[in-house]
Amino acid sequence: MSQVATNFNHRTIEYEQLLSNFKELLKKNSLKFTIQREVILETLYNSNEHLTPESLHTLIKNKFPDLKTGIATIYRTLSLLENSDMVTFLSFGASGKKYELGAKKHHDHIICTACGNITEFVDEQIEKRQHAIANELGFKMSNHSMQIYGICKQCQTK
Repeated sequence: MSQVATNFNHRTIEYEQLLSNFKELLKKNSLKFTIQREVILETLYNSNEHLTPESLHTLIKNKFPDLKTGIATIYRTLSLLENSDMVTFLSFGASGKKYELGAKKHHDHIICTACGNITEFVDEQIEKRQHAIANELGFKMSNHSMQIYGICKQCQTK
């Protein structure tokens, strides 16, 4: 029987290093470092959720009510972070993307198609099997992701 670790949230990078990488990314793209951009990064770093741009915007407005951070700034910053692989996302078709910072250790996702709840998990047997399959097929794996879609326990009982 495999052991499954859920709600996996171990960071692979400290915030100070992430911030330094972010400043370098902005500089490389001829963009200014602003408090709004830092707050976006910090909010993503401190979140245990997968956030839509809108939910990220709401979190920032609630936590920093005096800071003017427009939704367009959030979209542009997420796009920059996505293109540099600093954030990853799960796509929900017409419902859009939900983002998480790429500074977490590798994990997989179980996604409820009814309520949208996302549960992170790690299963070492699945990880070993994925690597074994890649090796058996002569494939050099550089990265992978797994998403399992279905209906969560709470939605099944409704």
